Amino acid sequence: MCGKESKLFKSLVEGVELSVCENCAGFGTIIKTVNVMNKTKNKTKEKIKVEVVEEVIELIVSGYGKLIKSKRENLGLKQEELAQKIAEKESLIHNIESERFEPSIELARKLERFLRIQLIEQQKVGKFESKEDGTKELTLGDLIKIKKKEN
Repeated sequence: MCGKESKLFKSLVEGVELSVCENCAGFGTIIKTVNVMNKTKNKTKEKIKVEVVEEVIELIVSGYGKLIKSKRENLGLKQEELAQKIAEKESLIHNIESERFEPSIELARKLERFLRIQLIEQQKVGKFESKEDGTKELTLGDLIKIKKKEN
């Protein structure tokens, strides 16, 4: 009942059979002594190997609308003409330039090739991976320990 792991006794406390310490056994009737050695043998501390893995992700640059609009204007093209050249709708070009719509990576590449500007940037992101069999999940405490080791 108290959680103490000393010599344990099977005791009947208020109609329930419990494994309790010597002090808590007084709250009920002692049935028999429990062999604690069998229970502590199986307690092993499991270690988790954690590795920080860097992953590269692609993002659209901030201010993409102004970049596209200024380059289009420098080339002397209207939104309608740019849309025809890259086989997209004029309304899509308008929404991208006003930044109401962020282009997909595929569309951004198409615009990059035609306008010869950079719209996609690569960013490294670190993530934690467990090197065990995958059944154990990382806890918040595990991540704090990892961060402390890095510093």
